[in-house]
Amino acid sequence: MSKPVVLVTAGTVSDLAQQLLREGGADIEFMPGVIDEDALVAALSRGTVAAVLLRGSPPLTERVFAAARGLKIVAKHGAGVDSVDLAGATKHGIAVMVAGGANADAVAEHALTMMLCLAREIPRFDRETRRGAWRDLKHFTREFHTLTVGILGYGQIGERTARLVQACGAQVVIHTRSGITLPAGMSLEPDLNRLLEHVDILSLHCPLTAKTRGMIGAAQIARMKPGALLVNTARGPVIDEAALVEALKNGKLAGAGLDTFATEPPDAANPLFMLPSVLVTPHVAAATTDAMVRMGTIAASNIVSYLRGEVYDQRNFLNPEVFRAA
Repeated sequence: MSKPVVLVTAGTVSDLAQQLLREGGADIEFMPGVIDEDALVAALSRGTVAAVLLRGSPPLTERVFAAARGLKIVAKHGAGVDSVDLAGATKHGIAVMVAGGANADAVAEHALTMMLCLAREIPRFDRETRRGAWRDLKHFTREFHTLTVGILGYGQIGERTARLVQACGAQVVIHTRSGITLPAGMSLEPDLNRLLEHVDILSLHCPLTAKTRGMIGAAQIARMKPGALLVNTARGPVIDEAALVEALKNGKLAGAGLDTFATEPPDAANPLFMLPSVLVTPHVAAATTDAMVRMGTIAASNIVSYLRGEVYDQRNFLNPEVFRAA
């Protein structure tokens, strides 16, 4: 009897993840390079792939799922599944699971680092010092602990970020659609407009959905304080990039920290790259050694358990109705 095949949508995954998959009785195939819909259809229509370990954001569409003979589970190496047609997966009886919380600490640290760098204008001082300019005694920055930080989205990453921000002394205001109990010292603002008007820094931690796509546009930025900062370690399309560029050019916003972009990789001519008030990183907030191991381990465990007819962690399951119907 042939072993089930796990297709990894990348050229590698952690050694521990590979070990777990092989000990669980699976063979592993890697799919390096840029992956489009046609490539996925070709790979999955063979009928040999039982599981996809999803790294990156290749398009798992209705067409892909319709062609995927024998596919039982898609396990995300992380938490963002905006490239997965969840309704299509459910329709075809394919489970979709995430590695809940595996990268939360890494992304939260990255978001906080961007906030601190922007508040203290570290990128600017780095550039000026390198080219020989010394300090301007008339120019001052802001102390982080005096600021109010808005956290838009309060999943595991948003929650970790809020705790780090609070530990650094800043005030924390949370905006979320979910009913939650907040730690002492934090406040909840259910009205997005009021949140925008109140905060010095807005940090985005929401998933990309039809409702959140473009939710921070010109109208929302206009409500923010003059000189406010914007940090995005969630998904690029949550922000209207053209509106952000304009707000940074006219001084409405003092700066932005971006780990994600509307198109990835972004074009080298992206106008955001021309603005000295923008701090950018190439979607690496979760790219720590520890997070890579945790994400791979949880994704592999989700796959092995599910192929055995079990669920590794119910909280990771995005469409549990598939399991109940099996």
